[in-house]
Order: sequence, then structure tokens, then C-alpha cells
Amino acid sequence: MTRPVISAWSAVSPFGAGSAAFAHGVTAGLRAVAPLGADGGPLPQTHAAPVPDFDARRILGRKGTRSLDRVGALALAALGELLAGAGRVQEIATGERAGLVLGTTLGSAASMMDITRDTLTRELPYFVDAARIPNAVMNSAAAQCAIRHGIRGPNTTVAGGRSAGLLALRYAMRLLAAGRAGAVLCGGAEELTRERSWLEHHAHRGAERPLGEGCALLLVEPPAAPGSPAARRALAEVLAVETRTHVGGPLADATAACLRRALTRGGVTAGELWAVSPSGEAAWERAVDAECARGAGGRRPVRLPDDTAWGDAGAATAAFQIASALAAAEHDPASRGRVAAITSFDREGVLACALLRIHPYGRIHPYGTKARTDDD
Repeated sequence: MTRPVISAWSAVSPFGAGSAAFAHGVTAGLRAVAPLGADGGPLPQTHAAPVPDFDARRILGRKGTRSLDRVGALALAALGELLAGAGRVQEIATGERAGLVLGTTLGSAASMMDITRDTLTRELPYFVDAARIPNAVMNSAAAQCAIRHGIRGPNTTVAGGRSAGLLALRYAMRLLAAGRAGAVLCGGAEELTRERSWLEHHAHRGAERPLGEGCALLLVEPPAAPGSPAARRALAEVLAVETRTHVGGPLADATAACLRRALTRGGVTAGELWAVSPSGEAAWERAVDAECARGAGGRRPVRLPDDTAWGDAGAATAAFQIASALAAAEHDPASRGRVAAITSFDREGVLACALLRIHPYGRIHPYGTKARTDDD
């Protein structure tokens, strides 16, 4: 049985703009969370992890950026890097047969609040900047990406908080299975603004993490035949993506059930796990550790970086976790042909687990790109 494959990825993260910066950050064990300065005004958090020196006009150019909000700019920057990759990426990731699925929490809180405030404080309610109104719509970032780069296939925004990246990956798999797209870009994007900081503070008082931001995108393609050029380009094979809702009872039990179901659907055992990317939730992590230890005879998989390194990046979190697995695999020969588990828990009750087999065909090239061959 063959399954969809991830053939490229990109990231704009607190480690810097670009997948190379992200890969260096996670493999070197860097920590992007740092104390906040006073220039951002009064904030409830003392530490955060913004994308450093991110300037939309410098990265994207002046055209079309005057009214662009931060989450849209982050998504466009990540997509621009991915489409600029070597070989065939531009060809298959744009046009009529290309789709885009972007994970979010609620879009841009800053844009929504700005428009609402202007309607209440301006001399007349309709004296608002009309060019900024689209930013207040949840699917604005995905729409901006499709318009600028000519992605004319299915365009979907999935709201799922910290698990949004895995929900987007599952949606992408369904689009491919149904023949709705020939390739799908998927991932998650989140901005770090004063508005989001205060919303998180009031929603999760006493259980706050340092906030982060960014965007990570994956290029997902249909199943590849073993030995084919597409298989040699693949970075990982998506074995399974499972989700469930935790509405009561021990979180550890729900966690173990979600992981077991993913292993069953993927046709693998816990003993085949090379690495696990945790969600940052203590109860979830303990359950994953226990399940892995039980199924692997006590051998513990490699523990990949979590949001203690890049901050609570909201909807970008799970996409960052996948990117960290792909980046770490490039530097670990033991990963070839083995499985990485990406686990996610959102405090609103969404649990998700994805299994990726690091592809055994050919050599994986650094940072989500592959050198071109005669087959490309």
C-alpha cells in the first residue's frame, strides 16, 4: 500500500526567516524564547518568541503589502520560499490542480479588533480603511497566498488551534484521495501581536506559555511508486493522521487511544518509532512515553524539540513539529525508513497524532529541498 508523501517544506519561525534557519535552530538545540522589551507596550507575558527582524515589505516587496496583516505576511513569506525551491515545486504547487489548506486559530485577532474598534471610534461607522476589511476574515491569509501565487485549486482554512497543522494535513490527504487536487500545500500560521497576547492571557490565566509565531508549509503529493522519481524526491510518507476530542476523563487514556489508533491505521508498532515530537502538554507526553516504552520494550524514541524552543506558536505549532522531524531526520542516519510520531493537544480539547515514515528511497537533502536529477 502506498500513501501520500511530503516532498518539500518551508518555515518562517522565531529562529529566523527560512527553512535553513529553522533546521539549524532545532538541530542545534537553540531556544528562541527571550525576554520581551518595553517598546511593545504593556503585555501580560514577560517572555516571547517573535520572528526576528521580520519586515513584510523587505521580504515580499512593496506591491500589495500596504494593508497586509502580520499573519498573512508570515504565510506569504513561507510560501514564497517553498515555491522558490529547486526543480518542479513551482510547477506542481500552483495552477488549477494545486490546493492549499492553511491551519489557523481564529485568523488575525489584531485585524478583527482593529476593524471593530474603528467602527466604534471613527466619526461614522463606515469610516474605516476598506482595504483592511478582508484581513478580518478568517481565511484571509490563505486567500492572499492563492491570489499572489496563482493557486487555483481547493483553498481551505482549518481552525484547530495548536492541532491545526495536523488537521490541515489530514484534509490535504482527503483532497488527494478524492482526486480534487494533484498536489496540496498545507500547514499552519500564527501571528504574535498585543491582541493575541491579551486574549491568551484571559483565556488561559495561570497556564500560559511564552508565545511564539510563524508559519510552516508542506508540499504533499499523491502516493509514490517505490523506486520512481517521485519516491526519490519524497522526504516522508504519511502513514496516518488520527484525531479525537477530549471532553472528559483522564487525558492520558484518550492520548494512548489516539496513538494506538494511529499505529494501527499506519500498520506499524511502537517499536518502529524513531522519534516522537511532543505537544508540550505534560499529561499527553507522559501517556505517549508510556505507550512507546510498552510497545518498544523499554527503548525510548528520540525526543524532538517542542514549543519550549520556539514558544507557543498556536496554529503553527504542529506544522513546526513536522518540520522539526524532517530537519532532524536529515542529520540522523538512523531515521531512514523508520517512523516519527507527531503528537498534538490543544487546550480546547482537540487531540491529534500523525505518523511519518522517513522515506527509504534515495538521500534526503538538507532543509526540505533535493538536488535536481535527470528525472526531475
